[in-house]
Amino acid sequence: MNIEHMRAILDALPDPAFILSESGQYVNVFGGRDIRYYHEGTSLIGKRIPEILKADKAQWFIDKIAQALSAGGMTIVEYELSNKDIIGLPDVGPDEPIWFEGRIQPLDYTVADERVVLWVASNITERHKMEVSLRYLSDTDQLTGLFNRRKLEQDLAAQFASFTRYGTPTSVLMLDMDNLKQVNDTLGHQAGDEVIVAFSRICSETLRETDFAYRYGGDEFVIVLPNLDYQQATQFAERLNHAFRHHNIDGEIHSEPATLSIGVTAFTQQDASFEDTLRRADELLYKAKQQGKDRVATS
Repeated sequence: MNIEHMRAILDALPDPAFILSESGQYVNVFGGRDIRYYHEGTSLIGKRIPEILKADKAQWFIDKIAQALSAGGMTIVEYELSNKDIIGLPDVGPDEPIWFEGRIQPLDYTVADERVVLWVASNITERHKMEVSLRYLSDTDQLTGLFNRRKLEQDLAAQFASFTRYGTPTSVLMLDMDNLKQVNDTLGHQAGDEVIVAFSRICSETLRETDFAYRYGGDEFVIVLPNLDYQQATQFAERLNHAFRHHNIDGEIHSEPATLSIGVTAFTQQDASFEDTLRRADELLYKAKQQGKDRVATS
């Protein structure tokens, strides 16, 4: 096979293949013939990545080239690109970025005394959307859209590791709905579900972007408040309890409206794991129930 034949084969590749130097120069470009996903890329030859992409994104690419050269073998990465990453383009365009899988292979020659890699980019946007959707379904409760118990355990483990290493405060609330059984018995389970959904809406309206709510099971819920200390979490619990109580009274969902019993605690140095914190929150929830319901119990 002669050089012309090899070049023709490379140019016919559906995905683009870039020869990139360790400083980020486009040495050559092949393929990218699938016009559904890619634009013709030969205009990139001779340019450097920082001339094409904004600083943070350009540095990410150069770092990955260095990582592949250091490893001496193929490195696989996933990344997104959108108009806002490209120098000279307005920050407008599709609402969602394009996702790529990059396969980076060091080559055994140099160009202008620089080591080079082969970077093959494959558009995986549809696959990424499916993965995100499946992850969402596996992590969320179908009725409320809140996270589920599986996701709670994953997140609490990560938050507890951060607390152990950096001392980052995290508060945990465990909640149970009072009188939900009466709602179910009197008005039916659909009405009970409406109460649960109403609570999830109040959570969405009340929580910060960094806070997380989980349906723990049935009418039990857990709220995790990173970077919020015990006193602040107690104040938040009182506000949440007040908002839920008045929502149900105003909405005339039931003559004896569903209310909340809440146990409030936080990670402590004495906790060996997040399970200790969760267990203490459950005990405080039980204390709130014993004290007459519709209240916040603290340690």
